Amino acid sequence: MALTEVDVSTERIKQGDWKSIITLVVFVITNIIVLFPFHIPVWVPTFLVEGFLGALRSMRIISPERHDVDQQDAGSEPLAKKSVFTRLHFPVNFLTAPLIADLFLLAIGAIARQEVYNGTVGANNIHPIDIMVFFITLAYIAISIDASGLIRYLAFKVLQWGGKRGDRLFFYLYTFFFALGSFIGNDPIILSGTAFLAYMTRVSSNIIHPRAWIFTQFAIANIASAILVSSNPTNLVLAGAFDIKFITYTANMIVPVVVTAILLFPFLLYIVFANESLIPMSIKMHELDPAASSRKPVNPNIPNARGLAEEEEDDPANTEQGKLLSLEEIMNPFLDKGGAAFGGIIMAATLITVLALNAASQGTGEHQVYWVTLPAAFVMFCWDMTFGWLHRKETRSIARKGREEIERARAIRAIEAEDQERRRQESTSRDLAESPSQQEEVEASKTINANETESQRSQTSEEIAPAGHSEKRDDMPSNNSSPGVLEPATSIETEKVDEAAELEVRVQRYLEAQRAARGPTTLTTICEDRLRWAQETFPTVSAVLMHLPFALIPFAFCMFVLVEALGSKGWVPVFAYGWDHWVNKTGTIGAISGMAFLSTILCNFAGTNIGTTILLSRVIQAWATIHHKSGVPISDRDFWATVYSMAIGVNYGAFSTAFSASLAGLLWRDILARKHIHVKALDFARVNLPIIAVSMIIGCVVLIGEVYIMRGNGAYIQNW
Repeated sequence: MALTEVDVSTERIKQGDWKSIITLVVFVITNIIVLFPFHIPVWVPTFLVEGFLGALRSMRIISPERHDVDQQDAGSEPLAKKSVFTRLHFPVNFLTAPLIADLFLLAIGAIARQEVYNGTVGANNIHPIDIMVFFITLAYIAISIDASGLIRYLAFKVLQWGGKRGDRLFFYLYTFFFALGSFIGNDPIILSGTAFLAYMTRVSSNIIHPRAWIFTQFAIANIASAILVSSNPTNLVLAGAFDIKFITYTANMIVPVVVTAILLFPFLLYIVFANESLIPMSIKMHELDPAASSRKPVNPNIPNARGLAEEEEDDPANTEQGKLLSLEEIMNPFLDKGGAAFGGIIMAATLITVLALNAASQGTGEHQVYWVTLPAAFVMFCWDMTFGWLHRKETRSIARKGREEIERARAIRAIEAEDQERRRQESTSRDLAESPSQQEEVEASKTINANETESQRSQTSEEIAPAGHSEKRDDMPSNNSSPGVLEPATSIETEKVDEAAELEVRVQRYLEAQRAARGPTTLTTICEDRLRWAQETFPTVSAVLMHLPFALIPFAFCMFVLVEALGSKGWVPVFAYGWDHWVNKTGTIGAISGMAFLSTILCNFAGTNIGTTILLSRVIQAWATIHHKSGVPISDRDFWATVYSMAIGVNYGAFSTAFSASLAGLLWRDILARKHIHVKALDFARVNLPIIAVSMIIGCVVLIGEVYIMRGNGAYIQNW
């Protein structure tokens, strides 16, 4: 689509069109909700909920005992009494808020078919469907490489190379994450690298807090993702919007990014994290025993592969045992050599082909890059499926043993808890029975019984003494050993055997009761069984599909539509005129610094860095169109300074002040929480502020020098 077809009219705004105002308000509120998600309580009549659930049970969709709703004040009311209303919780987050906003704008007529079409199929060189297909298919290959254990294995090798020197290990890991992140993107680094660092800092006795390691890894992974177009969906949007060749994009971005990585490292090591408790001079790691080192590593993609060890490791109360298990996870990592090698070859061939095909294209849309990534992902998928099927007996056996171990451990814990509760109740009953009014009678009874018992004991001893002596002599062992030593031991051993047998019987009964309590077969249980079968038969495929960022697809489409709504209602041209005034006043340096600051800030307040890239790309397109229509061209230097400073901002902006500045930030936070490392929102902003400030300053200064050397003041000639 040509520049002249971009609507730059602001008449709707000047006339105070109410739909334009509502569109802007909806856009702002939506982005605030993305930043601060919440739940809305919805009160529904209980008879409707029970009727609906009853219909699902009668159709055998859910089990009879399944309960999916929470009763309000259930603890404060009698169990027999039911509440008239049932409280349900509707999530309002980055998935639902943009969708509701689009539906609302459609309902009031603020947007129509054209905005929805442009936001999904595409317009002005931004094609959401193509971008999403390209990103998801390439992400499958990258996450499949991660599922093979390659990243964990390479991180283990880096840990060995780094040795016990804290600063050297910090440098090696920093370099490793940057190099790997620039090749396969930030998501696989977040997936495996975050868990690895959580384990590593846990098994070190003198790393008091993992802050330095996890924040550095998150920052450098996002910095590295700015080099290749394929590493981040924001880069795909930007390159498509301005028809930038992939190789051209990398050529313009590699110098600012590499210089940022080089200069940022000493700032982190000697200023931000200059604390012995964060990066000690000598790292003291717990030693892994030879037996654990010699064990065959277990594929973590197989469900329950490590059996009870997984539960013990995830239990924060089980500190020492958890550390040993974490140490085994990083010092004896699993590696599927065949899958890692094949995945690496597929990824390298795909990226080379994409770069070559993109460089050979003469016009927009001539060759869609997903024509390469889609077949490549399919080949990788077939490899993973074939590998899983050939090894299905082994993986199913591992999963079954681990599941049985976990079920048995849970049964024993339940039985022990039941015994403790019974003993507590018996003790309480005895205490209540021995009330003060009965205490004297109980004491007197005890005294009488004691006297009678002593008398009986003396009489019995006199009667049976000869017989006892004879029996003792006849049973005397030939080696003259004392039976008084052997008989109690034998009795104790017998009691232990009986207790173990009794416990085994109780465990089996408990497990049978649990299986019986599952109820009849329903659609839900069938789906659960099929999912478990798929995870045990095709562990790699299942793990990759569960980690693919599918949530990005509806979010991105809805944000595209919202930005189209802003454009059609005149707001994007308003922003473009404002940007034009800024550049005219400040020149190239102002264009770089202003766009870098704006893009970084908007990542936190405009629907993550994806939403920011979509919005700012439209603004820059409208800015170029304004100059095209006025006949006063933008200088080539100012235009590309603006574009590439935005590229730096939307990549670096992921590690700024809010988790929701990027979907990778939300993923990073959730992984750490599962490893019992809870990063607060305030701490995230406080630690990242100096990092993002220095990173942006370095990147922008280098970019200023680059555009002054490589770009002139000649007119920018559009090619999109």
